[in-house]
Order: sequence, then structure tokens, then C-alpha cells
Amino acid sequence: MAQINKSSEYFNSVLYTGNGSTQSITGVGFQPNFSWIKQRSGTAVHLLQNDIVAGGLGRFLSSDSANVEQGLANLVTSYDLDGFSIGNNTSINNSGGNFVGWSWKAGGTASSNTDGSITSSVSANTTSGFSIVTWTGTGANATVGHGLTSAPQMIILKNRDSAENWIVGNTSLGWTKYLALNLTDATTTASNIWQNTAPTSSVFSIGDSGKVNGSGNGIVAYCFAEKKGFSKFGKYTGNGSADGTFVYTGFKPAFVMIKRDGSGENWTIRDNKRDGFNITNKTLKPNTSDAEASTSDFDIDLLSNGFKLRSNSGHSNSSGQTNIYMAFAENPLVGTNNIPTTAR
Repeated sequence: MAQINKSSEYFNSVLYTGNGSTQSITGVGFQPNFSWIKQRSGTAVHLLQNDIVAGGLGRFLSSDSANVEQGLANLVTSYDLDGFSIGNNTSINNSGGNFVGWSWKAGGTASSNTDGSITSSVSANTTSGFSIVTWTGTGANATVGHGLTSAPQMIILKNRDSAENWIVGNTSLGWTKYLALNLTDATTTASNIWQNTAPTSSVFSIGDSGKVNGSGNGIVAYCFAEKKGFSKFGKYTGNGSADGTFVYTGFKPAFVMIKRDGSGENWTIRDNKRDGFNITNKTLKPNTSDAEASTSDFDIDLLSNGFKLRSNSGHSNSSGQTNIYMAFAENPLVGTNNIPTTAR
């Protein structure tokens, strides 16, 4: 199994300032296949683009909306060797606006995958455990090949052609349940989403719900398999204290997304670039177009081997409440690159 020595070759965050025209954003460290961009200083929508779907970078989805995939030519216009180029749309390049871009490297050009009962189109990076999967829905129970060599622990899925909610599956929830990325809703139990079946090393199961397999609809799934020292997908229980729960990841986090499995709380994203030091509390919420918030309610520390909650906020540390998370590394604790891994 390939080992990741440098996490930033597969995931990275960059900050940039809009110029109202066109520009190339560098410093990513690789050529992405998937980008998630949000204006920090304004209420623009979250912009999720990849170069795998039909129409490529001319198409986008928003995590804060159930809207269908839309086409705009002046968002991300190309993926480049060290980042991406953007057009003059104000959602992505408002003059003087502050932005963050999170980028992932998949496997380049997609290929046909016949592992499942539905033929899918897959761009998979088996080293980092990330794949982008697209298919046309059948409206019936099915399996879909994901192109990874191990079972995904987290899947983020959207019907591109119908105004259905985003679907998030996580091994810690169990594959009888799901959360909606664009909502604050509690975990929902439904057999017609994942067929009550955990993913395998080659396929994941989908039911007949229009959310995941609408007949004739284009569907996209972002699949994440856990890789030691690079990614972690799990759950923890809050303790309701400012001396909050510590979550061991096995690496120094660069990105942490959290959602309480109960109702009424937002999804939250922290990263290692927007604050640059502990306590980290500059937060964006995937389910809203809100500008970046920075309050003690969102306090966490990003440590050398995990993260620690520093607030009793209901967002992520209510006493006795379960929270799921996904995290990616700044530095792995494994590998041969000899980069020191220290707390901030």
C-alpha cells in the first residue's frame, strides 16, 4: 500500500483576495480535480466544482442549497499544475473579497467502472483514498463502483439534475442513516438511501430514493476511504465543557468538518490557514451562505495528533451529544519526509 509522506500533495487550502477580473490561484501544490470555494467576507454561495462531470468546470453545485447543478463559465476556468484559475464571477472573485479554496486531488481523467450493477464514471486516487464518481440513476436498488481499494468511510452525494438534498453517509452513523449537508436536520433513518448496507472495497449500495438514484438523473458522489496519517472520518461525544473533548486523528489536522447528529445545529468547517494559530475559531458553515464567523462558540485547537474542543457550544460539544467529523492532515505522523509534527 502506498504511503503518504506529504499530505499537501493530495489536499490543501489556499486563501486569496478577489480582483474582480481573472486570476490564477497558486500554492495548492498539485493539480486539483475537485475544488470547494467560499467567500469568507460575504454571503456568496459555496461553490463545488470538479473536472470529471459532463460539462466539467462549466458546472457547479452549492453545498448550502438543494439546487440542481448549474452552468457558469466564469467560476473555476481551469485546474493548473499548482492550483486553479478563476473568472470574474463575484461569488468567486469579488474585488477585494476574501476567499478560501479547499482542493483535493483525485485520479485525473475518469474511466468507466463496471464493478457495480450501474456502470459509473470514476476518477480515483487510491493512495489518498478519494474518488469522484458519477452515474445515471435507474430509480431502483443498485450498487455503484467507487474505484478505491478499500471501503469508503464517508460519502457525500448529490443528485445533479433534481432539487434534492445533499446526502452524507458516514460509517460512524451506520449505513442505515444519513445527514443532509445543506440542512441542520438530525440524522435520518431510511432504508432507500444506502439499502442498510455498508460499502465494500469495490462498491457502495444505493436505494430507489430520488435523492441518490433518481431515474435518468445525473448523480455525483465524493467518496473518502480512511488513510492512516492523512484522513480520518469518525464520531465523538461532546462533554459540554470549555475543556472539551479531545479527538485523536493520528495527524495534525489541516481541515475539520463537524456536524452534530441531532437537529438544529449547523455543519462547521475549520482549517489551518484562516486563523494560523490556536485557538482556531474562524468558521464557515457548509449549509449556509453566511460569511465567515469568528466567535468563542467555534473554539477548537488543532494539535499535533488531533483536535480538541474549547467551547461548550451546541455546534460541536454539547454534553452527551454525538458529532461526526471528517479531517485531513497538514502533517502525517507516519511517512519518511521527516517534517516535524508539532502543535500550533
